[in-house]
Amino acid sequence: MSALYKTLRRYVDDGTVPGAVGLVARGDEVEVVTVGSVDADGSAPMARDSLFRIASITKPLTAAALLLLVEEGVVGLESPISEWLPELSDPVVVRTPSGPVDDVVPASRPITVEDLLTSRPGWGFPSDFALPAVRALFTVQKDGRAPQAYPDPDTWLTDLARVPLLYQPGAAWLYGTASDLQGILIARASGRALPDFLAERLFEPLGMKDTAFEVPKEKRDRFTTAYRPDGFGALELADGPDGQWSGVPAFPSGGGGLVSTADDWLAFGRLLLNGGGGLLSPTSVSRMTSNHLSIPQRERGALFLEGQGWGYGGQVDVAPLDPWNAPGRYGWVGGTGTTAHVVPATGAVTILLTQVAMENPTPTPLMRDFWRCAAGV
Repeated sequence: MSALYKTLRRYVDDGTVPGAVGLVARGDEVEVVTVGSVDADGSAPMARDSLFRIASITKPLTAAALLLLVEEGVVGLESPISEWLPELSDPVVVRTPSGPVDDVVPASRPITVEDLLTSRPGWGFPSDFALPAVRALFTVQKDGRAPQAYPDPDTWLTDLARVPLLYQPGAAWLYGTASDLQGILIARASGRALPDFLAERLFEPLGMKDTAFEVPKEKRDRFTTAYRPDGFGALELADGPDGQWSGVPAFPSGGGGLVSTADDWLAFGRLLLNGGGGLLSPTSVSRMTSNHLSIPQRERGALFLEGQGWGYGGQVDVAPLDPWNAPGRYGWVGGTGTTAHVVPATGAVTILLTQVAMENPTPTPLMRDFWRCAAGV
């Protein structure tokens, strides 16, 4: 038995997760381990092609799709997003992050496309969720693991426009909102619904045949059941195969709405390792996978970033704080219990898919043990 199998098996045996798929690829050598079952009842064994709600490891895919429009000149990195999102033309900013939501000043400059890609538009979550402007944002930026709870994008933008920015555009890394804004921007700038644009321009060229915002009936036998910890050491149902992903939601979330498989995300990871593979330019891939944050910005986002940087749509390792960190390692984690990274220094792609939700932004012990195992340390 491999070290990867033993690692994942341990967490199934102790009841942490009903099952898992782990994938570690280095060039043409791919190790895939499947353990446990697709649900807590053990109705079917986990399989390599099992479908998972991948949550925030959707974010790198959305960023890559937006860069396709940048390369075509449809949008520019320095373009104000208000050109396509006029609802956000006149944002205001709280005078101080801890101040009341009605003590505001005008934004010092427009929010740009690159502000969205680097997660610095001024909206999003900092390490302190108690700030008044953050509490106001929670009424709009809800839990993306329940996609059918969101209104249509037009309504959502109107609601977001009423929430003041926590920081001036470009000043601070804040989590979450920027990726959903990217998704809406893609749809409006391309004139295509986000699910259609992603399918035609990214998923189909890469052979990502199982990645989408819904799971059709003919694939639901492969769709895992989602759970969350109940607070008492057991799991409770979060979503079943015939639940939230039975149809395309009114709001297809660029921040976390996709369902996918390990092999589909592997195809995307290889695209990044291959300098864009002819689909994206090497320059775009370099921008995606390079850190854009200052040290103070990294520190302000410590709850999420844990000392590392951020590229476009994903985290970038800049400091060897843990054994698995490698300079330029790029990827992210998903709140449904997923994680995916590319490691340019070693040519590796590492993917872990589980169906148990994270309880907070801190990566779980299972994720950390998977990263340690994948790095061979």
